[in-house]
Amino acid sequence: MRASDKAYSKLFHEIVDGDLAPGTVLAEVEQSTRLGVSRTPLREALSRLIADGLVESAPGRGVVVTEISLENITELYEVREALEEQAARLAAQRRDPKVFIKIAEQFADADRLIESGEEGVRHYYELNEMFDEAVDVAVNNTYLVSALQNSRVHLSRIRRIAKGNPARLHESAIETLLIIEAIIDGDAALAAHATHVHLHKSLTNIRASVKGHLKSVDVA
Repeated sequence: MRASDKAYSKLFHEIVDGDLAPGTVLAEVEQSTRLGVSRTPLREALSRLIADGLVESAPGRGVVVTEISLENITELYEVREALEEQAARLAAQRRDPKVFIKIAEQFADADRLIESGEEGVRHYYELNEMFDEAVDVAVNNTYLVSALQNSRVHLSRIRRIAKGNPARLHESAIETLLIIEAIIDGDAALAAHATHVHLHKSLTNIRASVKGHLKSVDVA
């Protein structure tokens, strides 16, 4: 692995996992020493993270981990709505039904997973990742998939701030299963509409969960 790739991978996961909190200053000398790379590959890694939207240049501070606010959560969901509704439409039109039938069968066990504790919830999120990957394959559009994957990175950061809500997870599982069933049936309109409803409820829940933990912005 190239030094810049090593630095990028390490910083990427530390930011997404919350080990490097929003607002953390990534000083070149400190980070190059900590990561065991010279400053040139570190700068390359930071440039990639800026492109990802995970860090930014702050006047007088250098490069910092981007903040998460209620405002940019709303902005992220505006993007998710456009991307995921279109992805659902295309997946319904281009899918291999057998792939999504298998995923639907596993989602039938979602309630038990959610109720079985932290490990079960982790497996539930893995099911969601499996569904996302199946959609990515089905849409068969490199540009759309790239945009979807970037939005999921930022969603992962937000989920680590939002409080766990088992009731919402149960609702989410039902909503996701409806999307999957619409894709299996090849119903593009229903798949997109079900995705729209799912994202609306998800945003409402996340905004309520993180309010008071993030910077204050207009949440009307």
